[in-house]
Amino acid sequence: MEPIGYHYLVEASGCNSEILGDLDKIKEIMFNAAKIGKMDVKTVYFYKFSPSGVSGILVVSESHLSIHTWPENQYAAIDIFICGKGSDPEKALEFILSSIQSSYAHVTEVERGVKDEDIYTHSVISWDETYKNRNTSK
Repeated sequence: MEPIGYHYLVEASGCNSEILGDLDKIKEIMFNAAKIGKMDVKTVYFYKFSPSGVSGILVVSESHLSIHTWPENQYAAIDIFICGKGSDPEKALEFILSSIQSSYAHVTEVERGVKDEDIYTHSVISWDETYKNRNTSK
């Protein structure tokens, strides 16, 4: 059965702390990711925590992209949920990971809204990505 949507849950490690703590840079990255992923941005909210960290969400026609950063841990939690056929969430995700200079990412893809007779369920797959020498300045 064809799912209604795809939900990517990502644990990004070994990221550039300066980028993760920069509200304007994170906003720019997320907007560019939406553009690269062919997503139509409808509304946006970002927040800078004290002393560090950024959270942000872009609501798109197809659903949403979000990020929560912990610069002190070189870690970001990224969430992309997309329904429909017109966008490319994997390109958007790869752009985000490259832009925050993640050296490792654990990705879980959830196929949401899989119809099984008269009920909806989901299926899950996970994989790891290692990027050598991506983050040279932490």
